[in-house]
Amino acid sequence: MPGLGDRPRRVVVTSPRTTATKRRRYPGTREIDEQTRLGVVYIRSLVRTQLRLALSVCTALACVVLGLPLLFLLIPELGTAQVLGIPLPWLVLAGLIYPAFVGVAWLYVRQAERNERHFVDLVERR
Repeated sequence: MPGLGDRPRRVVVTSPRTTATKRRRYPGTREIDEQTRLGVVYIRSLVRTQLRLALSVCTALACVVLGLPLLFLLIPELGTAQVLGIPLPWLVLAGLIYPAFVGVAWLYVRQAERNERHFVDLVERR
């Protein structure tokens, strides 16, 4: 019977295949670099995603830029209204639209970077 001060002996358990060669990963970046079919699919998916984002932002901006003058044309009361002595169309088209453009551009950059992060995750996950 072992004494109280004796500790049980530690045993290291290892797999019998510790000397086996490890299979190297074939990274997704290599697929892209070598322009394999899978690499082309990866790049095409990124380009389509970024194109879809760009087209949606451009469409929204075109609707605003073309829609505001049309709105002022269709509703003449808005065209003659004044805010602090400044005609409303001038105030909207010259003053308020540019901060909106900056905001949309900021959102676009955030979305484009998010798309690229998802792409990198997809390629590295493989």
